[in-house]
Amino acid sequence: MYLMLGFYCERNSVPAAVHLLVLSSGCILVKLASLNELAVQGRLWQKTAVIVADEDRSLITMTTEISTSINIKEPRWDQGTFMGRAKHFFTVTDPRNVLLTNEQLENAHKVISEYRQGVMSPGLTEDELWRAKYIFDSAFHPDTGEKMILIGRMSAQVPMNMTITGCMMTFYKTTPAVVLWQWINQSFNAIVNYTNRSGDAPLSVNQLGTAYVSATTGAVATALGLNALTKHISPLVGRLVPFAAVAAANCINIPLMRQRELKHGIPITDENDNRLGESTTAAKQAISQVVVSRILMASPGMAIPPFLMNTLEKKAFLKKFPWMSAPIQVVLVGFCLVFATPLCCALFPQKSSMSVSRLEPELQEKIRVSHPGVERVYFNKGL
Repeated sequence: MYLMLGFYCERNSVPAAVHLLVLSSGCILVKLASLNELAVQGRLWQKTAVIVADEDRSLITMTTEISTSINIKEPRWDQGTFMGRAKHFFTVTDPRNVLLTNEQLENAHKVISEYRQGVMSPGLTEDELWRAKYIFDSAFHPDTGEKMILIGRMSAQVPMNMTITGCMMTFYKTTPAVVLWQWINQSFNAIVNYTNRSGDAPLSVNQLGTAYVSATTGAVATALGLNALTKHISPLVGRLVPFAAVAAANCINIPLMRQRELKHGIPITDENDNRLGESTTAAKQAISQVVVSRILMASPGMAIPPFLMNTLEKKAFLKKFPWMSAPIQVVLVGFCLVFATPLCCALFPQKSSMSVSRLEPELQEKIRVSHPGVERVYFNKGL
């Protein structure tokens, strides 16, 4: 029996006793006594579909189990590059993940939990494993392991934000409308910020309530202030007020909803995920990066549609059907968010890092004593 290997296999990883036959195409036929010899050097070949040829070279297709050495703690794509992070977040923020049932989520949780323990479901392929990982990542918090609130998940960002943002940009001319939609928006942002926080320390009901009230009140007050300043300017500039309000509100809402991290720090680890302590300096970097990402995430959907709507509302169609203004604006915002959400999440690695020398002096000393070889620490910045 022969096993046809592609270019992904290292020739020197095959035991010397296994016979190799190199084909003119560059592929390699490995002679096997049985399929059991696929587990060479203590690991399985990572290719799930292999082609096996018997002695007379007639081809038959068989399937083997996947490798037990796939690192599913990390994303499938290289997170050291923007493109790798973008591919990762296009998968995590896929709005279709919102439609997954509890049964599908629990099944993905079971597959990932068992795989981490070295147990694999019969017939599981590598693609199925990665699909389960991304379902798991989209619904379960990376630090606590808890199932996240549905509307707080990043996969809910597009459908929720397109509706709220579209309405904010349609109903912006009266104070009651501004208050209502800014309050709805900041309440939603508060849920998202809490759901995607960094760290595993719980917030008390009192802490959560205080953070929510201060964040939403500050954000709505900012929106009203900006709205009051623009009463005597052109309608086009007035349409951009919601964006300015959201940008300013993000600078208030995110730090307040994650104020515990600023007071007590977030968990930091070495490159092998060994916990080294909690750092407020890391928390400041993490929250700053999230604020920048969120403001840029809102930019296309809140900056481009106003120019389009300013033109469309002069056309006969919207003059005849003015009620279509809100649905059109929602669709335009949604189109922008489908791309802006994953691309802006990808601006910074979710597993962020910093030099030990930038940490608090007492934490630097602690790390140098307990882990003298560590020069860089890592942490989940949140989303």
